[in-house]
Amino acid sequence: MPKFIPYNHDQNAMVVINFRDQLQPGTFEHAIHYLINNKLDLSVFNYAYGNKDNGRPAYDPAILLSVILFAYSKGITSSREIEWNCTHNIIFKALSCDTVPHFTTIASFISSHPQAIEALFNQILLVCHEQGLLGNELFAIDGCKLPSNAAKEWSGTFKELKQKRAKLQKLIRHHIREHKRIDKYEKADEERRKRTEQTLETLHYAYDKIDEFLKTEEPRVGKSLRQLEVKSNITDNDSAKMATSKGVIQGFNGVAAVDKKHQVIIDAQAFGEGQEHHTLAPVIEAIKTRYQELNISDNIYAKETIVTADTGFANETNMKYLHKNNINGYIPDNKFRSRDPKFVDQKEKYGKRQPIKKADSNYTSVIPSSDFQVDLIAKTCTCPAGENLWLRREGVDQYSQHQKLYFEGRLSKCRVCILKEDCMQNPDAANDRKGHGRQVSFIVDAKNRNPFTDWMKKRIDSEKGKAIYGHRMSVVEPVFANITHNRGLKRFSLRGKTKVQGQWKLFCMIHNIEKLKNYGNLVSRVM
Repeated sequence: MPKFIPYNHDQNAMVVINFRDQLQPGTFEHAIHYLINNKLDLSVFNYAYGNKDNGRPAYDPAILLSVILFAYSKGITSSREIEWNCTHNIIFKALSCDTVPHFTTIASFISSHPQAIEALFNQILLVCHEQGLLGNELFAIDGCKLPSNAAKEWSGTFKELKQKRAKLQKLIRHHIREHKRIDKYEKADEERRKRTEQTLETLHYAYDKIDEFLKTEEPRVGKSLRQLEVKSNITDNDSAKMATSKGVIQGFNGVAAVDKKHQVIIDAQAFGEGQEHHTLAPVIEAIKTRYQELNISDNIYAKETIVTADTGFANETNMKYLHKNNINGYIPDNKFRSRDPKFVDQKEKYGKRQPIKKADSNYTSVIPSSDFQVDLIAKTCTCPAGENLWLRREGVDQYSQHQKLYFEGRLSKCRVCILKEDCMQNPDAANDRKGHGRQVSFIVDAKNRNPFTDWMKKRIDSEKGKAIYGHRMSVVEPVFANITHNRGLKRFSLRGKTKVQGQWKLFCMIHNIEKLKNYGNLVSRVM
């Protein structure tokens, strides 16, 4: 029989561990340790501690920040899981010097210091600048929509929430009557009685939650020129419903501005609106202010630094802002590809793009408005079936600023139309008395109405503009892929815009630290 070295799982051993030796040069944990102990000024957290003369000693922000950044880099956002790793994972033990902060301490530290996190983001960006990682040649701006810690089922306008409250009240009355009926019988099923009580408790909780929200909050107003009400959310009213390629989510839009040279994030903000138009100016202004505060540049845009973003940021207001402030911007409109000769044969070669399947509806492609016959002078419109539509209203489009005519088909006609299945996005809605017929809109006169959009079209359609815009995707999209896929940010775990923005900045800081690790000059060993 062969001989083997004996082993025993029950034996005890004393192992001497030097925590500094666990933080090997060239690793992400070493980069965190080096920056926190040599480059970052953590006195920005001192305002939160009042235990100088009395009170129990607190965990050093250097320890908490180290374990949180390392945990986030591994996609770990649960404070309980971070505490567990501080007990069992050798790298966490090395970063925390074998201390184990309670999960409530970790959670409080993450959510309670948004201003300090902003200051740390600036300090890390300054280190990137000092080590030559910023080119300041081209900035690419884009947004990444992620779910929030709130259910979209708790969303609605105030009218819809009042209707839901009335429905809950009706259900409560029904179950109270059912509960009383069951109690009349001595031999009533005890299990059934408990189920009824639990149902009543759930209904009362939902009713009280909606009722309290309606009494204490005001309706949310959108960013459009018409100042229309948008859906509120009872759980997190700073979040919003927004359409994504994977359906409609309740979440936030994490917007980032990325420098081209090494894909360093120079600005990170979270917005609780699905539309991106209104986010461009705040991001550009934030970059300018940050560069001034860090003494990088008094006016970074005066050096002809290029700013580029996708079509989601394009409207007349933003184009006017870029022009008036002499910002070297390149932002295409949604017809950019159709004007490019290189994409003339795209549909024939690859076929038509499939429509996005929306999670909340059976969305399919429909007969386009170009198939409708419209007389802009007489203000009349006829559908492909030969029926006349009625002029619903005249107004200015909130995005294009065009004067437009809005037509709508008569519901009684659309309901029985043979083209209903091909003409309406939701044909079943035609059977609803409160539904709408097919709606289309047409621009009355676009001539000289959008001078700044026309100015941008000339820039983006030029050979130089096409070449510049071609860099946008390769600059910003890999950043979002790194944060969401490699670093594991699938949803925001905090609530409220301020806290969510702090969490978004933490993940963007991790991305920048990784750039410093890969391209910076961090010393090999902390002395």
